[in-house]
Amino acid sequence: MTNFQNLAKIGWTPYFQQQLTLQEWSDAHPLRIISQHRSCISVQGEAGTYSLPLTPAMDALVVGDWILVDSEQRYIRLLERYSCFKRKAPGTHVAWQLISANVDTAFILCALNEDFNLSRLERYLALVHSSSAQAVVVLTKSDQVTHAEQALDAVRRLDAALDVLTLNTHAPECVERLSPWLSEGQTVVLLGSSGVGKSTLTNTLMNTQHQRTGGIREDDGKGRHTTTHRELVTLPSGGLLLDTPGMRELQLGGCETGISSAFADIELLGEQCRFNDCRHEQEPGCAVQGAIESGALSQRRLTNYLKLNRENAFNTSSLAQRRAKEKSFGKMVKQVVKNKARLKDG
Repeated sequence: MTNFQNLAKIGWTPYFQQQLTLQEWSDAHPLRIISQHRSCISVQGEAGTYSLPLTPAMDALVVGDWILVDSEQRYIRLLERYSCFKRKAPGTHVAWQLISANVDTAFILCALNEDFNLSRLERYLALVHSSSAQAVVVLTKSDQVTHAEQALDAVRRLDAALDVLTLNTHAPECVERLSPWLSEGQTVVLLGSSGVGKSTLTNTLMNTQHQRTGGIREDDGKGRHTTTHRELVTLPSGGLLLDTPGMRELQLGGCETGISSAFADIELLGEQCRFNDCRHEQEPGCAVQGAIESGALSQRRLTNYLKLNRENAFNTSSLAQRRAKEKSFGKMVKQVVKNKARLKDG
């Protein structure tokens, strides 16, 4: 029988334990996915760390997931996630792309150089708020600019309750400042564009050169990809850190609640509009437009709010249509198989 207390160090909680049946309590072995490759996954459990081959019988898995296997290390099932990060797959492909699962806190890294962008930050906040994880904004490269305080104030104006820090990711004091979210068994994911300092922060928190790092392009201040895969690593503090490759494209889908949370001020103003279906454009009695005229709300923030809602609605609809088509095709295949079996029996 598994000693579940030993699994707490890698993120096992009562949330997962209560999902087990009586038979699974005695026979199944929980494993956490710590890295993912083309044909296999690396997992960690009571017996240590090892690899499992990916098979067609497995669910769509991602780093951070908890799975159950039997005594022969055969896959049984995926445990329900308490948080999950996903986006619409890049490009024209209509599908979900999983990013990570079972994360307690998301550090959203934003560089304070030329690439600093409030609209991009709002996009990440919508993603995190949709996942059930806590968002912490980490403004990096503070040692390279003179406007760190102004940027800090601008981010805090987005949400007064948001945790925001400015950091030099090379500095050892990062460990102490981020320690409230990095206690034993707590899982943190690093999110952000390429070059914002995710790999550097990983190395600083681990006190070792775990990830290769790279500079930024001098022409636009944007970073280069250095992390090439997702991996869950254990920090000296006992916390669990998931570094992710930088995302050039972050298309939202299924993020209605996340957008509402990220733009709670606009949602609240919208409730005061004269018309329930106000689009916050030219309608009379629009409280949102009134806030812009008074300077209480920026036009940039409203424009981004409307843009993300349109994008989310389009992608959510496209993904739903694809699921419906796949379900219909699956039913047709099953019916064809049944008809062939009947003809054979006859």
